[in-house]
Amino acid sequence: MINTLVKVRNIIIRTIYITVLKPILFTFDPEKVHDMFINVGRIIGSNPITRALNAFAFGYSNKKLEQKILGIKFKNPIGLAAGFDKDAKIIKSMKSTGFGYTEIGSITGEPCEGNPKPRLWRLKKSKGLIVYYGLKNEGAEKIAKKLKNKKFNIPMGVSIAKTNCKATATTQKGIEDYAKAFKVLHDFGDYFTINISCPNAHGGLPFTSKEKLEKLLDELGKTPTEKPIFLKLAPDLSHKEIDEIIEVADNHKIDGFICTNLTKDRGNASIKQHIKDADPVSHGGISGKPIRDLSTKVIKHVYKKTKGEYIIIGCGGVFGAKDAYEKIKAGASLIQLITGMIFEGPQTISEINLGLVKLLEKDGYKNISEAVGKNN
Repeated sequence: MINTLVKVRNIIIRTIYITVLKPILFTFDPEKVHDMFINVGRIIGSNPITRALNAFAFGYSNKKLEQKILGIKFKNPIGLAAGFDKDAKIIKSMKSTGFGYTEIGSITGEPCEGNPKPRLWRLKKSKGLIVYYGLKNEGAEKIAKKLKNKKFNIPMGVSIAKTNCKATATTQKGIEDYAKAFKVLHDFGDYFTINISCPNAHGGLPFTSKEKLEKLLDELGKTPTEKPIFLKLAPDLSHKEIDEIIEVADNHKIDGFICTNLTKDRGNASIKQHIKDADPVSHGGISGKPIRDLSTKVIKHVYKKTKGEYIIIGCGGVFGAKDAYEKIKAGASLIQLITGMIFEGPQTISEINLGLVKLLEKDGYKNISEAVGKNN
């Protein structure tokens, strides 16, 4: 009965979003729309009444979706990916929106204004985004002050990266910047993500090489933590490059991988058009549907290569329950999304969770954890 009511509620909200709100929102600059939703999220999270109303509109829970992973209890496997809540402004509204966890950042050692505007475009036909923010955030120290003495009702990951500027383009300065962010923020959050795969920063992706990643993790290891640590991988890495990263991870305190970040591959067959006012060939990483299969392939490879010994968070092109389930059966224990919610509506989270329960029941699984890696 509850599932039926949730389904009807979701259909109503989806219809309103797709036919009324989305056409209006998509006429405005996407970064301005993003900033507007951050402000809405802050209002929702500001008091119990707005959170309760939000939960009524978007919440859904089911025991079959609950997991305890690396000592963290997740009410469901769907999380908000880093890149949306860059400055930790909407954490308190995430549970009532239906998420099982959230990830803030990426946060850098120093405040970062990001790349020049415009830096966010829609690929409407491809159901994707071109993202060129360049790690815009308030910096580790300011965000640490914001998080101090705060308790949240949902697991929170903290994604860190190196400040996007010429000063951090060298290996040593980049390492020092990561280390500063990690040291300042190590008391906060339930897990950490080391983002070594941002496609929009000075210096490219230097820490995907075996030697430089080794140096980075050696330095971060000087700030001890018992909290789980994930490495966020790029989707455009070769299997050889991924295997070398795994080899380095084996020798350090790494608990898992996020697969994956944005793609820079403009030859992707899923990209169905270019867009006016942007040059997709020259800059920006691509999210959404064009990255769905790329990220799933990386998940499968990492899971098979490591024999399931690492926790994998699947990220990229999740628009519905089937997308999420495909990644789970490929080897992901948890899922993250942003773009799917932008194109399909905020009810997408509960739609996915409701759909996952049905898929689990169809396959005869009692809990989501039983489905992890079953297609490998």
